[in-house]
Amino acid sequence: MELDELPAMVTSGDPAVGLRAALALRRLADRLEAHQVAEARRQGWSWQRIGDALGITRQSAHTKHGR
Repeated sequence: MELDELPAMVTSGDPAVGLRAALALRRLADRLEAHQVAEARRQGWSWQRIGDALGITRQSAHTKHGR
């Protein structure tokens, strides 16, 4: 699926199409978050700052993205 297909999928009256769009958006958001957390860590951000930016606790951010 291409990103330019998402608007039509999101507004589709077919639940199967809409649910595929929701899954694609969730996967894209997860990849974007992981990329940005990795970049923040490279730039020296603390887990507290990352958690604050994501609206979650420091511990949750570290649990999800720490290695």
